[in-house]
Amino acid sequence: MPRARKRRRAETVRLLRGAQGLPEYDRGACPDHLLTRRQLRDRNLAKGGHDPVGILRCTRCRYTPQWSCTHPQRGYLYDVRLAVPKRVPTLAQEWALDRAMAARTTCPKCRRRYVYCLPLKTIGSCLECHDGTPADPTTYTLPAAAHRLAA
Repeated sequence: MPRARKRRRAETVRLLRGAQGLPEYDRGACPDHLLTRRQLRDRNLAKGGHDPVGILRCTRCRYTPQWSCTHPQRGYLYDVRLAVPKRVPTLAQEWALDRAMAARTTCPKCRRRYVYCLPLKTIGSCLECHDGTPADPTTYTLPAAAHRLAA
């Protein structure tokens, strides 16, 4: 029986630096007014619908300065002068998000609301209801007491 041949690595397409149409910057060498999406988020800014104005090269591409970075670790840079402030959600939007998270964090059997999402699709309840594993009391809140007044 003949041996199976090794599969060759897929050929990567090499482009000259800047061939993607955007200027490329190495880490630590980009201008101060260009930020990544995470840096914009940390400053409570959004990209404002604008396209990226540059590419932040990954650390592996610093050894090949003549070639363009095509790795998934590259980051896109946005101009902070074109960025807009983040939208503030309305009270109705916050209420809807809280209800959605309550559905994911509340056990349907014991009605406790945990600080983390429960495995409701696989187990269907919290671990304490499922197999008796005790839950840390600091990780959940008890359900509100039912109204028991006569009037």
